[in-house]
Amino acid sequence: MDLPTGSKTENVHRNAADLEAVFDVPVRVSAILGRAKMPVSELLELDVGNVLELDRKVGEAVDIYVNARLVARGEVVLVEDKLGVTMTEVIKSEK
Repeated sequence: MDLPTGSKTENVHRNAADLEAVFDVPVRVSAILGRAKMPVSELLELDVGNVLELDRKVGEAVDIYVNARLVARGEVVLVEDKLGVTMTEVIKSEK
């Protein structure tokens, strides 16, 4: 049942064409595998082949951020020799 126009709970149906104005807006997407703390001196000593221990275990969820806001969690996947992330959980924002 649709409510009268102007109602705060009006049932609004949207499709991709309604969002066309924001399709070209750039966003920063980050997938955080884990974190590590170290002094700059140790960072400068890192070389190809060194292993950096992160604060997460193998198989743990990856945090996915859009413009520095946590929006989802996922897992790392390999697609045609490239790493990717597939979303497994969408985080609802609290307003």
